[in-house]
Amino acid sequence: MTVICIIPARYGSTRFEGKPLTDIRGKPMIQRVFEQVQKAGLVDEIYIATDDLRIKNAAEQFGAPIIMTSPHHTCGTDRITEAIQDIPGELILNVQGDEPLIDPKAIDALVKPVLEDPEILMATLITRITDTDDANNPNVVKVVKDLKNNALYFSRQSIPFSRDGGIPVLYKQAGVYIFRREFLKKFSSLPQTPCENFEKLEQLRALEHGYRIRLVETDYYSVSVDTPEDAEEVRKILSR
Repeated sequence: MTVICIIPARYGSTRFEGKPLTDIRGKPMIQRVFEQVQKAGLVDEIYIATDDLRIKNAAEQFGAPIIMTSPHHTCGTDRITEAIQDIPGELILNVQGDEPLIDPKAIDALVKPVLEDPEILMATLITRITDTDDANNPNVVKVVKDLKNNALYFSRQSIPFSRDGGIPVLYKQAGVYIFRREFLKKFSSLPQTPCENFEKLEQLRALEHGYRIRLVETDYYSVSVDTPEDAEEVRKILSR
């Protein structure tokens, strides 16, 4: 079964314009993401999907295959759905272009159960929150899971809430998804939903339409780059 990874990347961002090309210790961030995915053992092909010629030109310089997509997509999943139209492959991996420290072992951990269980339509990575700042940061997406490791809800708020003062186990989501091809196309065709629009989290569309998202827990503690300050934090981590 072929696993295709698409890394969506757009230049425009309200919080951090030009984010994919920001320099991370001598390399554009999108290159660091690409090179980390290359190290995963269960990924067969990797492409960068973009609508911007600056990203295209940079990616060509480090040898990444490029797929040019429409500039009108409002989310990465829709960009990926367009990108795979002419690429065969049963499983589609979405690694966000703002995860320069993504762990190849975590990628393989996400792919493995989907290869083994045909009933999993969509899955994503989670890890336990160990940093109080992350628990209160709206840029860090939190998730609550059921007893079968399926997602109950994703939020920018710290969930679940402990009414009696106990300390709940909190999980954060990494910017990595895997879809079965046919479900990805179905997902993109579904109308947007109320909670999706409130939270600005597209994965809620699947839950609100009644589909399950399998959660794969990993020790990988993601450091997503949403702001210039996040990029500086990644530089510090790499320097250590």
